[in-house]
Amino acid sequence: MSEISTKPYMLRAIYEWCTDCGYTPYLAVKVDAATQVPMEYVRKGEIVLNISFGATSGLKMDNDAIHFHARFGGVSREIYVPVNNVMAIYANENGQGMAFEPLLGQATVAKTPAPVEEIAPVPTLSSVPSAPAPRNDDDNGPDDGGEPPKKGSRPTLTRIK
Repeated sequence: MSEISTKPYMLRAIYEWCTDCGYTPYLAVKVDAATQVPMEYVRKGEIVLNISFGATSGLKMDNDAIHFHARFGGVSREIYVPVNNVMAIYANENGQGMAFEPLLGQATVAKTPAPVEEIAPVPTLSSVPSAPAPRNDDDNGPDDGGEPPKKGSRPTLTRIK
């Protein structure tokens, strides 16, 4: 019998530690075909995600994947990250956390081998069109024009009320 990976348990533990200490938990993710994230924020095949309570909706950290909804440029997006693609989880305020080697394309734990005809096709990576959020002229918020952040800056999630 193969061992169950400790990685999802460590991810949940560091997330809980961050929130208990009042820190903002961030995930560094290696993006591939199995990852569902806004492609306009991906840099060099990687993305950093704020997974704090205030930045996400419906966060679920399973043994196989992390999935939640988050707003990017005012537009709600569904995010899906396989646990194997997580490179690090850390507190944004002090950088403390844990780094991992991404195991791209590897399944977490195979319970029993499935016959070839029963294997589902691998999900493909597709770009999600971004629609600009409606804007009032009296809105005093920053106008990013729906564009991704400038090169060199880190993407952040902002809670919009």
